[in-house]
Amino acid sequence: MNDPKKELVRSWLTKAQHDLGSAQLLASSANPYLDTAIYHCQQAAEKAFKAFLVHHDVDFEKKHNLSILVDLCKQIEPGFQAFQDAATILTPYATAYRYPGEFFGPEPDTQQVQDALQLAKQIFDFVVDHLPEDTRP
Repeated sequence: MNDPKKELVRSWLTKAQHDLGSAQLLASSANPYLDTAIYHCQQAAEKAFKAFLVHHDVDFEKKHNLSILVDLCKQIEPGFQAFQDAATILTPYATAYRYPGEFFGPEPDTQQVQDALQLAKQIFDFVVDHLPEDTRP
């Protein structure tokens, strides 16, 4: 793999890692921001999927629908099928709590955020395990 592409994949993974870290910090602070934390869970998963697709030279639209990304990823690695349900759960968090009056039901609770964090971490770890070591952050 050429160096610019390797760096781009690493950049996507670094951003995903930062989203995971942000979600953890926001959820565990003395005054947690659960709406923002859950958004970062979706973003971490999205960026991890996109890192995998960039590595494999697969174009994708600039959309937040994780199910579409899973469909693209599983054409390369069938194991991504295991994340179809996670994609369905996480996708709405891209927009659900970002603007007033557009909430996806009540604000997320601690358990919902912890579940989202666990799903996002599983996706991130799976992607990292399926990419070369020299692309990892």
